[in-house]
Amino acid sequence: MAILSTDINMEDDEIVRIYGKRWDIEVFFKMCKSFLNLAKEFQGRSYDSMIAHTTIVFCRYMMLTVEKRDNEDSRTFGILFYECCDEVKDIQYIEALSLLLKLLKEYLHTHQLIPDDKIQALIDAFISVLPAFFKAKLLKFKCES
Repeated sequence: MAILSTDINMEDDEIVRIYGKRWDIEVFFKMCKSFLNLAKEFQGRSYDSMIAHTTIVFCRYMMLTVEKRDNEDSRTFGILFYECCDEVKDIQYIEALSLLLKLLKEYLHTHQLIPDDKIQALIDAFISVLPAFFKAKLLKFKCES
């Protein structure tokens, strides 16, 4: 087998690595066209419908690839992810938003980019334009901490 390159200064290992990546892309498109019916099972005329169809086909490919990797590749530790998930505490959206606002306030205060009264006014203005559900939850969370 011969692999040709127009860049004569490139190392052999680099040429093989790049060729391997290109080959993976070729295999991906061949699988999508031949086995997952890319451009065959759907005939749409709008750009959005073509994008939607292509996205669905690519999602099919990703699901099949993950399943194949889990079943065949001994290097995968799928169960390890689930075992570690129990150790990581889920954080609610409101907690994350509150933490981000707190970190922003600390950063602006530490670097003296905005005076303290302006920082609080900025955060209050942000909270005031949030939807009522988030505003109530965020204010409740703010009072508890």
